[in-house]
Amino acid sequence: MPTVADTIVEIIENAGVKRVYGLPGDSLNGFTDALRRAGTVAWQHVRHEEAAAFAAGAEASLTNELAVCAGSCGPGNLHFINGLFDANRNRVPVLAIAAHIPEAEIGSTYFQETHPQELFRECSVYCELVSVPEQLPRVLEIAMRTAIERRGVAVIVVPGEVFLKDSVGRRPSAAITYSPRITRPEASGLQAAADLLNSARKVTILGGAGTEGAHGHLLAIAEKLQAPIVHALRGKEFIEYDNPYDVGMTGLLGFSSGYRAMESCDALLMLGTDFPYQQFYPSKAKVIQVDIRGEQLGRRTPIDLGLVGSVRDTVDALLPLLKDRNDTKHLDASTAHYAKARKSLDELAVNDRDRTPIHPQYLARLISELATEDAVFIPDVGSPVVWAARYLRMNGARRLIGSFSHGSMANALPQAVGVQSAFPERQVVALAGDGGLAMLLGELLTLRQNKLPVKIVVFNNSSLNFVEVEMKAAGFVNFGTGLDNPNFADVATAVGLYGQRVEKPGDLEGALRAAFEHDGPALVDVVVARQELSIPPAITAEQVKGFTLYALRTIMSGRGDELIDLADTNVFRRMFD
Repeated sequence: MPTVADTIVEIIENAGVKRVYGLPGDSLNGFTDALRRAGTVAWQHVRHEEAAAFAAGAEASLTNELAVCAGSCGPGNLHFINGLFDANRNRVPVLAIAAHIPEAEIGSTYFQETHPQELFRECSVYCELVSVPEQLPRVLEIAMRTAIERRGVAVIVVPGEVFLKDSVGRRPSAAITYSPRITRPEASGLQAAADLLNSARKVTILGGAGTEGAHGHLLAIAEKLQAPIVHALRGKEFIEYDNPYDVGMTGLLGFSSGYRAMESCDALLMLGTDFPYQQFYPSKAKVIQVDIRGEQLGRRTPIDLGLVGSVRDTVDALLPLLKDRNDTKHLDASTAHYAKARKSLDELAVNDRDRTPIHPQYLARLISELATEDAVFIPDVGSPVVWAARYLRMNGARRLIGSFSHGSMANALPQAVGVQSAFPERQVVALAGDGGLAMLLGELLTLRQNKLPVKIVVFNNSSLNFVEVEMKAAGFVNFGTGLDNPNFADVATAVGLYGQRVEKPGDLEGALRAAFEHDGPALVDVVVARQELSIPPAITAEQVKGFTLYALRTIMSGRGDELIDLADTNVFRRMFD
């Protein structure tokens, strides 16, 4: 007689699940033993449950299909929470199986007792406790379908003894997978959008992650409107390649050209974006927002028209309603500004006559140049995201994922575990911060144990670098941000990985080539400039005031040498180049 756990394994296998990320534990034994006996779904071992959740979310990001993680009761599945928050905010379908203490002990402060169905409610689209075998497989099927349709995390909480009980034998539903559909606004909404756009003189498009699969449609509407296209970070991989209308990114990590193209328009067309920073939206333009989720409309800025639909289907229906226009002044000015901004940024990504420390811009540029044409890049939150956003070249085959909505440190390495597990033949490059890598350093052992050929490039500036930039902008003297790091290449070598440390710009290209060509996991520890500034495209008076206060307080605290390093890295070197 099959057990409840056997039924769970059968249903996730029918849905196309190939692996489950996690760590074993006594309350999870019934499930892991069912995986062992079936032999059809792999157990992908990690060293920390947080990494399991990050890995599942990353796999789902690349495949757009359900990914699964499983953890034992109490502290085991509690470790999931950060990775599940990230997956839920990235809107990817993940099923988390959270084992629980014996049902009869719930509410008694039993050993390792938590209440997972309450803990995970905020980071999921579905979360339910399974108390009796009769609830399965129905609750599991509801959870999986909800995760897929609402694109988020679903959690089922199962007491350990329930896994071992006999399945009730209810006939399972058809395989639970995404059902393609056409989603677009009705005719009156489309006509209203066309009227607004046709009457505008200067239209700018802001695109986000919702433009995935709609590259041709995006270029077609930009051509029709003679509109520059600005992208949010999560839209970079889908928008900027082969795009004559591209004027870069906006936001805290963006380009001045992206900011100006939005600020100078009189109509902004938002396509599949939930760009969160209100201060970067235009102050006077009419705003049309298209999103597959109606609850997103008007969330970030007041809008004049909201349309519910996919970008691809909505643009398809909108194009015939738009008038051709010949005035290209707004587009020409925006693309010219972008060319200038792009040139200024590229001038910073240089060897700098072999002077040390290495500029992180140069490191990011070389990673882009040397990586394969279908590489997957995963930057840690912090300064690696800045350099990835500005210097990694997308081409339609490459992917760029990260913790771009949740903003968690330590995402790059465990997300790389998930992507490499799902795509063993594809190059996966983790752009790790030294602070982020140290948080989940044990996952280097996961790479070795699972033979995952992830390439890790460490941006080693001996600091929580982006936090330092934020402190400077607010006028605070840096405090508590310094990191006394080991030689990460030696650490990698010690655990059985290929490791190399680079301190001179002239050695960098060769080291990256060797790591990328290595048949197995590799880590390159690159010592980069700590005082490199990543200036946002629109500097506020408060930030100028903040930097002034920072300079004054730094000198008063006896740390004037830090100010000299800052000037040397960002001003003096470039004055004489």
